[in-house]
Amino acid sequence: MEDAERSVGDLSEVFSPGEEAPQEIEREKEDPFLVVWEEGDMGNPKNWNRGYRWYITVFGGLLTLNATFSSSAPSGVIPQLIEDFGMSSEIATLLIAIFVVGYCVGPLLWGPLSETYGRRPIFILAFVVYTIFQIACAVAPNTGALVAFRFLGGCFAAAPLTNAGALLADIWDADTRGKSMAFFTLAPFAGPALGPIVSGYMSVAGVGWRWLFWVLAIFAGVCTGLIILTLPETYGPILLSNKAKATRLSTGDSRYYSALERADTHWKARVSNILARPFKILFLEPMLIFITIYMSFVYGCIYLLFEAFPIVFTEGHGMNEGASGLMFLPLFLGGALGAFCYLLFFNPRYERFMKEYAPRPVPPERRLEMAMIGGPLFAIAFFWFGWTSYPSISYWAPLAAILPLGVGVVLIFLSLFNYIIDAYLMVAASALASSTVVRSAFGAGFPLFATQMFDKLNPRWASTLLGCIALLLIPIPYVLARYGSVLRRKSRYAPTKDI
Repeated sequence: MEDAERSVGDLSEVFSPGEEAPQEIEREKEDPFLVVWEEGDMGNPKNWNRGYRWYITVFGGLLTLNATFSSSAPSGVIPQLIEDFGMSSEIATLLIAIFVVGYCVGPLLWGPLSETYGRRPIFILAFVVYTIFQIACAVAPNTGALVAFRFLGGCFAAAPLTNAGALLADIWDADTRGKSMAFFTLAPFAGPALGPIVSGYMSVAGVGWRWLFWVLAIFAGVCTGLIILTLPETYGPILLSNKAKATRLSTGDSRYYSALERADTHWKARVSNILARPFKILFLEPMLIFITIYMSFVYGCIYLLFEAFPIVFTEGHGMNEGASGLMFLPLFLGGALGAFCYLLFFNPRYERFMKEYAPRPVPPERRLEMAMIGGPLFAIAFFWFGWTSYPSISYWAPLAAILPLGVGVVLIFLSLFNYIIDAYLMVAASALASSTVVRSAFGAGFPLFATQMFDKLNPRWASTLLGCIALLLIPIPYVLARYGSVLRRKSRYAPTKDI
C-alpha cells in the first residue's frame, strides 16, 4: 500500500493535542501495519453514495428537531398542567427549563462515548431511554415525577445535539460540509418554533396534556426504529477497527491494528481528558469566551420568547393558545431565509476565498461576515418587537419583527460555529462542547425570569433591555475580524496560528 494512497485522517480524530506526543502520531502514520483508508475505499463514509449521505444528513437533522421540539412542546399545555396538578406558573415554566438543563449534562457524556464506542450504539441507547422517559412523562402521577422525567429525558435527548453534527463531519469533506451544515442548522430552531404550535392547537382542541407526551413518545419511538433500521456506523475510527479485525482474519497476521484499538488501552485517561478539556479550553481562550457569551445570549433569548409571546399575543391581543403558538412560525421562516442566504451568497463567496488563498487555508476570520450582518438584525428585531407590542397596534407588527430575528439568529450561529471549527480544528469538538453546555444553561435560565421581567417592565422596556444587550454584543465579530489572527497566535489550542 503506497503512502500516497493511504488516508490517515482518522488519527486526528482519535488522538488530540495533549493525548499523545506528535512524534508518536507521525511514527504510527508511517507504520505499514496501521490500517487506514485507501483512496476510493467504499468503506470510508466520505465515499458513500451521495444520495445516501444526504439521507443521513436529513435524518440527523430530524433527530435534532425531535429533541428541540420536545423541549418547547409543553408551553402550549401549561394552563392544563397548572389546573391538574395545582402547580405554580414558575414550576410550570420549569418543565421547559429543566429539559434544557439536561442539554448541559448530555453533551459531556454522548460526545466522548461516541468517540469510544461509535455513533450508532450511542444513538440507539440514548433514543431508547429518551422514548421511555417520554412515556414516563405521559403517565406521571405528580409534579415532582414530571419534572424529574423531563430532566432525565433532556439528558438523553441531548445525544443528537452533540453527535448529529458529528455525522456531517463523518460523511462530508470540508469543501461540501458547509451546505449540509446550513440545512442542519435549521433543526435546533425549527423544533422550538414548532413545539408551541402543535401543543397550542392540541390544547384548543380539548386534548389532554398527557396526549401531548404520548405524541412526543410516538415521535421518539419512530425515530428510534429508524435509527435501528437505517442509520449505519459512520465514525471512521470504529469502521477502521472493524477493517483491522477483518484484515487480521483474512491474512492471519495479528500485527494489523487501527488507531482506535491502540488508543483503547488508555480509554479511561482519554475520556477524562475529553471531559476536562472543553472547560480548560473555554477558560483559557478569550476568543471562545466571547463567542460563547454571544451565542448563549442569543440562544437564551429564543427560549425566553416562550414566556414573552403569551404575554404579548395571548394576554395583549386575546389570542388562544393555538393562535399564539402560530406566532413562532416566523422564527422558523426567518431561520430558513437565513440558511437560504448562506447557500445563495455566503457559501459561494467562501468558495471564492478558498481559491484566492489556495494552497493555504482560508483565515477563520472570513467566517465572521455573517455575524456582522446577523448581529444588527437580531438587535433591531427586539426593538421592533417591543415597541409594536401595544394591544392597540395590529399583531402583524410585532409578528413581522420575528422574521428578521430568525434570520439574525441563523446567521450568527452559522458564522460563529464555523469560526470555532476553523480556528480550533483538532480540538473543535471540545470547544463546541463547552460552548453547548454554557449555551444550554442560558436556554434553561432565561425562561425562569422572562415572565417576571415582561410583567414588571412591560413588553416594551423588557424588549428594549434585550435589544440594548444585543447592541453591546454586536462588536464581538468585528473585534475578532480585526484582532482574531493576533489572538490565535497567542493561543495554546488554535493550530491556525500562521494564517
